[in-house]
Amino acid sequence: MIEKKNLFINGAWVAPKGGEWLSVENPATKEVVGEVAKGGQADVDAAVAAAKSAFTGWSRRTATERADYVHALKDLVKRDKEKLAAIITSEMGKPLKEARVEVDFAIGLLRFAAENVLRLQGEIIPGNSPDEKILIDRVPLGVIGAITAWNFPLALCARKIGPAVAAGNTIVVKPHELTPLACLHFAKLVEEARIPHGVINVVTGDGKDVGVPLVAHKDIKLITMTGSTPAGKKIMAAASETLKEVRLELGGKAPFMVMEDADLDRAAEAAVASRFGNAGQVCTCNERTYVHEAVYDRFVQKVRAKIEALKVGLPTDPATDMGPKVSENELNKVHEMVEHAVRQGARLAIGGKRLTGGVYDNGYFYAPTLLTDVAQDMDIVHNEVFGPVMSLISVKDFDEAIAWANDCRYGLSAYLFTHDLGRILRMTRELEFGEVYVNRPGGEAPQGFHHGYKESGLGGEDGQHGMEAYVQTKTIYLNA
Repeated sequence: MIEKKNLFINGAWVAPKGGEWLSVENPATKEVVGEVAKGGQADVDAAVAAAKSAFTGWSRRTATERADYVHALKDLVKRDKEKLAAIITSEMGKPLKEARVEVDFAIGLLRFAAENVLRLQGEIIPGNSPDEKILIDRVPLGVIGAITAWNFPLALCARKIGPAVAAGNTIVVKPHELTPLACLHFAKLVEEARIPHGVINVVTGDGKDVGVPLVAHKDIKLITMTGSTPAGKKIMAAASETLKEVRLELGGKAPFMVMEDADLDRAAEAAVASRFGNAGQVCTCNERTYVHEAVYDRFVQKVRAKIEALKVGLPTDPATDMGPKVSENELNKVHEMVEHAVRQGARLAIGGKRLTGGVYDNGYFYAPTLLTDVAQDMDIVHNEVFGPVMSLISVKDFDEAIAWANDCRYGLSAYLFTHDLGRILRMTRELEFGEVYVNRPGGEAPQGFHHGYKESGLGGEDGQHGMEAYVQTKTIYLNA
């Protein structure tokens, strides 16, 4: 019998006031792996009230005390690594080996937050009189509302919870309704770490019933959200009613540029890893691959061989390289984009279909797909695929690669493979993306700063700059 999982509010596990539940499905098998509370307005109100009540005491604790709690939470995540990885795989479908990497990333995010809250610094400025000093202090905001996406169910919760509470805030988290189980286990570890009641609260449910009232709540001081660009725009509009701060990590359409002087073996390996990891369901994925015409044919051969070697299968199988899409809707969306690209003139080299037979019949498996002869004006070059589809586009030179890379409404991540220092320096000036990987596959670091330009979001996360998003400045004119 599937256990029903309650909401975590004010340090207790409570049933939803509406008495409704949501099923969580394993996308590899279509089996129900959990039943979670379907929260609503009343549950959001209760969680925010608990967080508001806890804020005064929590914010008055020293940075060292708060860091110790986050360290304890990190250690419990480390202890439960295998259990958490299994939960992530069961609800999201990523291979178990990738789920372990996600848990490690969550550990790193918590570690950074705990270690660096002690480095949140203020300033002292000379005053207008001999005995005056002007202090610029950094103080917590209050109650944070956090909304996470389905593709990294644990890491995205840790990414928001760690710096928010380390900096002295309290938080209400809404995990995505497709993948809430890892966050709920994380809440059990919050309980075990004896973090004071109300500091961290988790309300499961859908966007309409939980996300909307969370964004609209007058006592929420900042909304941090990871998700789609259309959803982010709605959140920004709704947050304006109460003038709350907004941090949005949204869609991406990362260009992957391979110049004629690149190490083609290294570039091909990185291109495939950065496209097909997590079945392409990563906002920093290689979404469009620009290859210099002098090496285009050779590069096609190299990536084709690597794609054909990918093993698609059950995510619990250690030999599996790629699991299913997260849902049937997501699979159908990707397939329609591929078919549309072919209608517009792209050539289907590999894949382009739903996988069937054997274990494939029980889940949402899509074949790793390679499209060649893709043109810059095709829709698939401009719309986020978020699936296991590599689009190869030939460019005549670096100027064209930069121009076409920037011809995009998104600006999150980009990739460049070249040994030409001049090109790399030009890229730092001309490429309109917040995060660039040079001669390496994707994967941000906890100490970096993960942020995008244009329609990829506002603000950013990770590192010291990300932590500073969870505090506000207070200017004090100090006189004896």
